[in-house]
Amino acid sequence: MAARMEDALVVANELIAAGVYRLVIHAPQMAAAAQPGQFVHLKVNNLTAPLLRRPISIANADRSSGTIELIYRIVGGGTAYLSGVPAGVHLDCLGPLGKGFVLDCERPLLIGGGMGLAPLVYLAQALCPRPTTVLMGGRTKDELFWEEVFRPVCDQLQLTTDDGTAGTKGYTVDVLPELLRTGHFDRIYTCGPRPMMEQVARLASQYAIACQVSLEEFMACGLGGCLACSCAGTDGRRRKVCTEGPVFEAGEVISGC
Repeated sequence: MAARMEDALVVANELIAAGVYRLVIHAPQMAAAAQPGQFVHLKVNNLTAPLLRRPISIANADRSSGTIELIYRIVGGGTAYLSGVPAGVHLDCLGPLGKGFVLDCERPLLIGGGMGLAPLVYLAQALCPRPTTVLMGGRTKDELFWEEVFRPVCDQLQLTTDDGTAGTKGYTVDVLPELLRTGHFDRIYTCGPRPMMEQVARLASQYAIACQVSLEEFMACGLGGCLACSCAGTDGRRRKVCTEGPVFEAGEVISGC
């Protein structure tokens, strides 16, 4: 189904962690079409500045209620403005955009760091009740509010923190080899910091497990026209993250896989 413009009603826009908000919009046409891994492009106000829309991953889509849930962090003026938008306001929304995840697996492993966990929420919902494991990492316990987000969806959660305040002390990739040796996973999905995804993809290749990565890039049009979000493919061809991604097979965009 093609992307569409919709006048989306803000149902809720609430603080869930330091600088992190959960935005729920009523956009029934987009909710009906949304697939895990896709995103929406929001115009964050009705003025001329900020001019560009903001791409935000879809963290949930409820077809019965016609709502889409977005989890975002304040990183600049646009998202700061968005955080102050109250319920009852309408937002100009374009979506769903991009290519989502392939769901061809029986025992998936989801790996995310920081805000990269947002698109994995909707993915986990789509994959369960298959035996699904989520490995999540953050710098400290306060960054793993994601546990409360994922717990109603999937109870196979593995936590890591840089400082050891929650879960295993270290990075997600520190515990990943043992998980891969014992978990019998048939596909890995990952989103987060680029260095983390590169290490995840290479370990997946080493263990001969299919792996998809969700890339995060700055975007302008979101429709493949401006090339602002293009990235280098392993075959030398530039890839448009907004239309050819944001989800790619790891070997398409990460060398050595």
